[in-house]
Formats: sequence, C-alpha cells, structure tokens
Amino acid sequence: MELAADPRLSVTTHPVVGGPTVGPSLNGRLGGLSDYPFTRLAALLADVAPRSNTTPLMLSIGEPQHEPPTLLAQALAAAPLADWGKYPPTIGTAPFRAAVHGWLCRRYGLPASFVDVDKGILPATGTREALFQVALLATPQRKDGRQPAVLIPNPFYAVYEGAAALAGAEPVFMPATRETGFLPDLDALAPELLARTALMYLCTPSNPQGAVADLAYLKKAITLARAYGFVLALDECYAEIWDKAPPPGGFEAALSLENDGAGQGTANLLVFNSLSKRSSAAGLRSGFIAGDPALIQPFTRLRSYALAGNALPALAAAAALWGDDVHVEENRRLYRQKIDAAEAALKGRYGFYRPAGGFFLWLEVGDGEAATRKLWGEAGVRVLPGAYFTRSEPDGSNAGRPFIRVAWCTTLKRWPAPVRR
Repeated sequence: MELAADPRLSVTTHPVVGGPTVGPSLNGRLGGLSDYPFTRLAALLADVAPRSNTTPLMLSIGEPQHEPPTLLAQALAAAPLADWGKYPPTIGTAPFRAAVHGWLCRRYGLPASFVDVDKGILPATGTREALFQVALLATPQRKDGRQPAVLIPNPFYAVYEGAAALAGAEPVFMPATRETGFLPDLDALAPELLARTALMYLCTPSNPQGAVADLAYLKKAITLARAYGFVLALDECYAEIWDKAPPPGGFEAALSLENDGAGQGTANLLVFNSLSKRSSAAGLRSGFIAGDPALIQPFTRLRSYALAGNALPALAAAAALWGDDVHVEENRRLYRQKIDAAEAALKGRYGFYRPAGGFFLWLEVGDGEAATRKLWGEAGVRVLPGAYFTRSEPDGSNAGRPFIRVAWCTTLKRWPAPVRR
C-alpha cells in the first residue's frame, strides 16, 4: 500500500546555492527591551578610565564578597563522587525540601503544615531564572478580554520587565518613590488594571532602596491577588540582610490572614529566595520557590522543560546552609558595621538614610549618570545610575535619574575607601 505524500512537505524548487541570504525572523518582543543595566553601564564608562593611582572598587553589582561559610565547602566535599554523574530531579531532593521547609518555619514562625514540604517547594538555580519563568507560568493569552498586565515596582530588578515582555504581557510600572515609602502604593491601583493583571512582582526588602513591606502591606497585596485572580510573586532574596528587625515575609502575612479568618493558606502566593545574599554563596546558584501547591504543580511541569537544575552535591550543600543560622548572623554583623561607617561618613548628605534591609545605598546625587562617570574616572569607584533601574513616565520624568545605587558588598577592610572617595 502506497502512502500519500504529505503536501506540507512537498518542495517544488530549492533555493539556489550561493543566492541571497534571508535572515531569520526573531522574537519581536526583544526589541521592546532596553539593554540590561550592566550592558548600559559598560557603554556609559567605555571612554572613562580610573586614575592610575587608584585601586578600582566595584560597587555596582550585588555580589557578596564576605567569605562563604566553611560549611559550604565541607558539604560539597562530603558529597559522593557518583552524585556528580547524575541528573538532578526537577523537584529537588527530600533533604533539600526539608531544609527549606525547616528554615521557613523557623524564620517566620509557621506551623509545619502551612507550607507543604512535598507539594509546595521547588529548588531554583538562584532566584533570577525562577523569577523569569514565573511570568511564563502566570500569563494567559488574554485576561479580562485584554492583554494581560504584569505589575512591576519602579525602580525594579530588570528581570521582571524582561519576563513580562517575553511572556506577552504588558509591563505596568508602579511608582515606588520616597513619597510612597519606596514601595508601590497598592491603593492607587485602578480596578480596571487589576482585572487584567496576571502577575504582580514585589521585592522586600526592595532593590535598590532597601524598603521593607510591613505585615499589613503584604496582607493587602495577597488579598488583591486573591480578589482579582493573579499570582503574587514575592522576591525575598534580601530577607536575611536587615538592620534593626527581621522583615516580615509573605508566608507570615498569609498565616496572619488565615488567623484573621480569611483562610486560603498560601493561595495565589509564590515566594522566591536564595543563598546568594543570605550565605554569600552566589556561585552556588541555589534558591527556592515555595507557595501555593496549585501553582507549584504546573510550575514543576513548566520547569521540567526549561530547567537546568542544581547538581545533587549542590542541593546537599544548600540543605546544609538552610539548616544553619549562625553564619547568617555573622553576615548581618559585617553589613551593619559597613552601614555604620557609611552613616558616619556621609552624615545625611546625598539623601542618605539607613535602609531597613538589603545591602544597597540609594543616594541622590543630582544626575546619576554624570556622577557614575565622575566616580569611576576620579575615584575608581564603580556604581550604577539609578535611571538604569527605572522606566520614565509618559511626561519624560524618571524617578531614578537623580540617584545612584551603591552596593556595599566589598569586604569590611576595603569599605572605608569608597566611602571616603
């Protein structure tokens, strides 16, 4: 029996070898994105070189330079060699999930049943890729008959915007200025916008301003997510770097709602965290996603296609780090000493304030780009212009333009130098 040829595969003529080349058609959504902040910074400083008598200090990137805990090396060394030859499961390992679960319960005073240790936790290779993928999970083709919106604080972590745009949503920026306490004003969000919202990103402590959302604020955000049917993605990767008091978390707020009689557990909520800041282990690329099992299940399916997971020894090391709080207390002590030094040196200049959390200074210098060029050329200090974290308003104003972000990640020994400069 002869099978009929598939007309879709029928080719009557072939292109001429050596003929004109037709370029590939790429994803047009990429065109709407600006260059990544560090790409823009490299272009801004391309024609500027520090003076020869200065030792460059890189305060532009939030890469902790405290020595990682010895526990990390010990755990990696203890891993069986054979584990490096195995593919890691998308859901991680039971010891990893148990360690994350234990930390969540310890840190936020949660009952053991509040976050499902088997159905409510996933490993992440840091939070960056997970925060990107959550937009792919949460964004439908249409919401309320219109293009879905993804709500993003302004200033913001650039990954939020890229994720929203490439998921086919409209990124909508929520001002987070000094007037709003450096957090978005949730009461200012129009019902018409919320009705088509698929995802809201919130970061607490915020990057770059270091503002902490209190329990009432987080409860309001969760309540909005449930009322309008969107996913609330809480980026809590700076939650363990705090000044006076530990920041409340999304699960703490969800538990408080339950205690108020609102119920619904972790519904609509996903929390993201990592060891990069908490344990000065950015190179380990280990974090987690936790929350609503009804979201974790499809997220697991999505990630089974897209995830390059943590190696089994890395998961074992991560479990050891989540199980230890002593090294984190030492980390906080070092960061406090550096902010003390900055406070004493700056004496309120450039709008200095002690951030409640995180490890950035958000300094008002008049013109962030000009100040960045001057600091690099004259003092050898590399920072980031505030405008690279913000989107301009329709009238052309940009709330980040007068600012620079300074990451106080350098060692305590080196910290006095950039403050003086």
